[in-house]
Amino acid sequence: PACPGPDAWWGGAAAALSLVAGALSVPSLTGSEPLTILPLTLEPEAAAQAHYKACDRLKLERKQRRMCRRDPGVAETLVEAVSMSALECQYQFRFERWNCTLEGRYRASLLKRGFKETAFLYAISSAGLTHALAKACSAGRMERCTCDEAPDLENREAWQWGGCGDNLKYSSKFVKEFLGRRSNKDLRARVDFHNNLVGVKVIKAGVETTCKCHGVSGSCTVRTCWRQLAPFHEVGKRLKHKYETALKVGSTTNEATGEAGAISPPRGRAAGTGGSDPLPRTPELVHLDDSPSFCLASRFSPGTAGRRCHREKNCESICCGRGHNTQSRVVTRPCQCQVRWCCYVECRQCTQREEVYTCKG
Repeated sequence: PACPGPDAWWGGAAAALSLVAGALSVPSLTGSEPLTILPLTLEPEAAAQAHYKACDRLKLERKQRRMCRRDPGVAETLVEAVSMSALECQYQFRFERWNCTLEGRYRASLLKRGFKETAFLYAISSAGLTHALAKACSAGRMERCTCDEAPDLENREAWQWGGCGDNLKYSSKFVKEFLGRRSNKDLRARVDFHNNLVGVKVIKAGVETTCKCHGVSGSCTVRTCWRQLAPFHEVGKRLKHKYETALKVGSTTNEATGEAGAISPPRGRAAGTGGSDPLPRTPELVHLDDSPSFCLASRFSPGTAGRRCHREKNCESICCGRGHNTQSRVVTRPCQCQVRWCCYVECRQCTQREEVYTCKG
């Protein structure tokens, strides 16, 4: 089957993010305030098949739109997956020169090249969709799937006692079909598909078995178990580590088109089946091209001029040796908070002076 182009998933991400613009607190990802995610909802529709319109608004490829329409729960789950992936990407790269800038023109240019950052975007997006779908199944928000039904676990008892395993089997199968794959002769598509699978495999590697004991006086005469996914923040950390150790496979890139040519096996790494495939068998992120510095504004990023940094942590790196400006400001924050009966938190307002560091242009 045909594989959606590089913009198919993250191109749809922009549309999906626009649907939940009011539900995301994106500035908090790079600021000092905590990460904030409000409930995600799609616009209400009166029609019985409102999910058809929701799928159309996501601007998916034909095959993806068809899969979206099969289940009323898919569209909302796609929106949740995109926003979750974008937030986690920006959180993981908040101290880096490239801070996961997803504005349309930067993202479009980035996805045309085989950078490490591109590899991370493919992996985090497939991981986000796999995670969100598995959770949606166990939460009862999908019609075509329910709880995980692993034969080695007592899921019927788990269901009776409230334990419901995340349905990773269904979600991983859905994601592989949804993201598709091009011909093996399309080298860039093979790299992208490989990185998509890395995201799915990281989700699978983080599955834990949770058990609950039942019996008189706390005894464990009966134990029921179910499988549960790791928190998505843990997935993000693992993918960030894989980004830092990403494997470059040799390529020749046409600067005019950004398309990769022939690739050769990397030195010292296991090749794929038959020894002719340069992609590793292990779930490592792979990329074709060396990344730019992201120091100066370009078609790939807005650069780091004006970016906030932490003087002791990353100002030297983020500011690319240009130095940083220091500004002093007075801020008011809640402090000395106490829980009052019942049921609210009472805080004082404390004023303090803090220094803000920003990169010079």
